[in-house]
Amino acid sequence: MDLFSHSARSRRVQQPLAERMRPTSLEEFVGQGHLLGAGKLLERAVAGSRLPSLILWGPPGTGKTTLSGILARRVRANLESLSAVTAGVKDIREVVARAAERRDQYGDRTVLFLDEIHRFSKSQQDALLPHVEAGTVTLIGATTENPSFEVNAPLLSRCRVLRLELLGVDDLRALARRALDDSDRGVGGLGVTLPDEVLDLLVEQASGDARRLYGALEVAANIAATPAAEGEPPPGVISREILEEALQQKTLSYDKAGAEHYGVVSAFIKSMRGSDPDAASYWMTRMLEAGEDPIFIVRRMVIFASEDIGNADPQALVVATATLGSVKFVGLPEAVLPMTQCAVYLALAPKSNSALTTYAAARKAVREYGALPVPAKLRNAATGLDKQMGYGKGYKYPHDFAGNYVAETYLPDELEGARFYHPSRSGAEAEMADRLAQLREFADDDGDGE
Repeated sequence: MDLFSHSARSRRVQQPLAERMRPTSLEEFVGQGHLLGAGKLLERAVAGSRLPSLILWGPPGTGKTTLSGILARRVRANLESLSAVTAGVKDIREVVARAAERRDQYGDRTVLFLDEIHRFSKSQQDALLPHVEAGTVTLIGATTENPSFEVNAPLLSRCRVLRLELLGVDDLRALARRALDDSDRGVGGLGVTLPDEVLDLLVEQASGDARRLYGALEVAANIAATPAAEGEPPPGVISREILEEALQQKTLSYDKAGAEHYGVVSAFIKSMRGSDPDAASYWMTRMLEAGEDPIFIVRRMVIFASEDIGNADPQALVVATATLGSVKFVGLPEAVLPMTQCAVYLALAPKSNSALTTYAAARKAVREYGALPVPAKLRNAATGLDKQMGYGKGYKYPHDFAGNYVAETYLPDELEGARFYHPSRSGAEAEMADRLAQLREFADDDGDGE
């Protein structure tokens, strides 16, 4: 090894594992097959050296920074990198000036990678727009936020938005094995091993984030390669306990496809149904801390708002659906706040399962009687033939009567008098029950509202 190689190796050793293992080519890049597969947009773009301006939108650790560098190299462009957290209009002008000089003197292209582009203000984005439009720089912006909300429409219209997905289990497992086998850039030189069951746990805890995977693996490998006490041999094996120490947290028993998963979900639902906000918050937190998809949890709360609360508190469904929008908008970790608010609200709301029982009763009638004909008086008479058929004849228009109500039958003849909805006396549904009782009594008396 010559002096320069030794110096380069020393610099790499001082870098975090995620930086050392950063891919330098598309062949090394793992994941995002929907963008990089044969015939996909990026594959075609780099093949023809026609890279458009891009917005890379996706969670942390999915390869946005890495991909931008690879793409710039593939199209033989100079790469300029800025972070929207620290850069301002002055920095943009300096980058653009260098890009214009390279273009005019050497015919070279410049790719500007702007990390966290959503942090740029409107004026900063406006300052960038004409240079992107003129092609002085090819912009690659990276963001974890929805660009539709965070990037100005004029700038957004000049970029292709590419959605990067969380890395899959197989992708993360491949990255971990690569780092363990690589003695130059990875941790292969430490001589440690990682059992399959601990690898599975590492992948689960990484939650689709390659940077998190590398961070935990590096710490765990160093612990396993270090003697516990002077004179003792190092463990050499990354155990579950060592990985938990590296993660700085106890890993929770929660198999997303197994019995424990369904047990925790069931406990969560039953806690809300039993009006216990403490237990509901606990089980929800158990799921989140174990890596459950927050959308899955909120979906259960939306269902619960109708199934177990319904019209006893119609606002519950509004709160649950608003929580779904909030989670999609802000993402984790902040999304835990609206989720907790929702879980507490649903737990303390008055309960009614009338939506469930009403649908079940109506479904039973549909299955028992089949597709009964619609009464002629309820059909619209849209044509002369319809009128000849008696469509709409005898229909009483409720708004023509006092109180906007008139006794009428709307069910098929075979089901006349059937009762599917039986309201509870809980919360707001008690008022609806009183209203329904008055209407049914009025109908039984053959009242016509006049």
